[in-house]
Amino acid sequence: MTTILNVVLFSSLFVHIVLMGVSLWRTWRGENVIDRLIAVDLLGILTLAVLVIISIIERDSVFIDVALGLAALGFVSTLALAKYIADEQMF
Repeated sequence: MTTILNVVLFSSLFVHIVLMGVSLWRTWRGENVIDRLIAVDLLGILTLAVLVIISIIERDSVFIDVALGLAALGFVSTLALAKYIADEQMF
């Protein structure tokens, strides 16, 4: 049972890291600001998923705490950037 779980976890980790590379490429080569904002948000979500998968592999809950803090920071920064793009002013 544990070998099957390890295979699934490591293959999932590999897929998420590949998707992070695709998202990073889209951030770098995005056509407009909205595409880049969505790619950065996706990159943050994939980073959270990688941290949770590493937490499951290592059996350590510290990574989940870091992921929760990063999720809160990512949410606030996405809202701030979206408001800046929409209104062209920060406050």
